[in-house]
Amino acid sequence: MSEPTIATRLAAVRATVPAGVTLVAVSKAQPAEAIREAYAAGQRHFGENYVQEWRDKAAALADLPDLAWHFVGSLQTNKVKYLVGRVALVHAMDREELGREIARRSAAAGVTTRVLVEVNVAGEASKAGCAPADAPALVASLRALPGLEVAGLMCIPAQDEPPRPRFALLRELAASLGLPELSMGMSGDYLDAISEGATIVRVGTAIFGERRPRAR
Repeated sequence: MSEPTIATRLAAVRATVPAGVTLVAVSKAQPAEAIREAYAAGQRHFGENYVQEWRDKAAALADLPDLAWHFVGSLQTNKVKYLVGRVALVHAMDREELGREIARRSAAAGVTTRVLVEVNVAGEASKAGCAPADAPALVASLRALPGLEVAGLMCIPAQDEPPRPRFALLRELAASLGLPELSMGMSGDYLDAISEGATIVRVGTAIFGERRPRAR
């Protein structure tokens, strides 16, 4: 039996994502040709985790109109200069220092960069993101910066626990802060995330298949 194509997988995922929810195809470790195949099947939002990998793909795919890049990985301040003005959304804003650098670069370029504040909903030491209790202060400080738009919150729940209570926590936190966007849910739990109010889901494996090992 032949392996399902990217277009086939994408169609199956899109059939489960309701209108009003943005499907981001997480294409890290996938070749540019795989993104082209998903684009040809109608996908427009793609997520990348590593700046250099994203830069290479953005250059290779510069001929594709309406392609919207999302940066979904941890971001170092010295890499901000490459992203400003070129990505639709930064998903993992986790500290004020990073926000200040994005704001500085954005203001200088005359653009506004949309960001999501990452919240470490399970308090895992291995994950980035601010603690839920610290989110209001971080959001307030970021909202005061020119060139920056805090659009919502993002999270990655722990793998060894049911995700829905964590998604619900993020939804309630976003509502208390007046933030409309919720980026939560990946290939294994995006349906739960949608049930809890996700407006953006980040799906990789269910669309592209297993990831290739990342080149060193």
